[in-house]
Amino acid sequence: MKRIILFLLIVFTVSLYAQTQPAQTTSIKIGYVDSEVILAQFPEAIKAKADLDGMVAKWRKDLDSMQTDYQKFIADNQKAAETMKKEELQKVQAKVQEKEQKYQAYNQSKFAQPNGEYYQQQQKLMAPVKEKIFKAIDAVSKEESMQFVFDKAGDVILLKADPQYDITYKVLDLLKRGKK
Repeated sequence: MKRIILFLLIVFTVSLYAQTQPAQTTSIKIGYVDSEVILAQFPEAIKAKADLDGMVAKWRKDLDSMQTDYQKFIADNQKAAETMKKEELQKVQAKVQEKEQKYQAYNQSKFAQPNGEYYQQQQKLMAPVKEKIFKAIDAVSKEESMQFVFDKAGDVILLKADPQYDITYKVLDLLKRGKK
């Protein structure tokens, strides 16, 4: 539904733009990029993703360690539970619940949307990369006299896209040359 509304908004904007321009200059030039290609080939984006993946690997290792500790604790106490006194059994159950809560809290602090550390770090690492990409798209679109640039990988569905209007590699080239 969002895609349809966004598409209709774009069509409306383009038609409104065409109507407000003088009759002799009503040609509108539209281009597109594939942000997935840019992010996959832009060295700064690759580094940011690798940094984030490194953090995630450490967090997953910590979670795996907590899970192993939890399972070992249960296995160790399951055998002894039959001979434990009621107070000891309650202490063990409280410890089991504490370990479960610790695991859940750690998992939430790292991966909960939108406030988890993963999403915060992703935003922090990708913000400068996105800014450079947007500046490069802006520069290339001005150079090509384009009024609109769409993202082929985004929410807007491009049903047909002529490759001559694809500025992905021009943007990527500009980014790699470091001018933006």
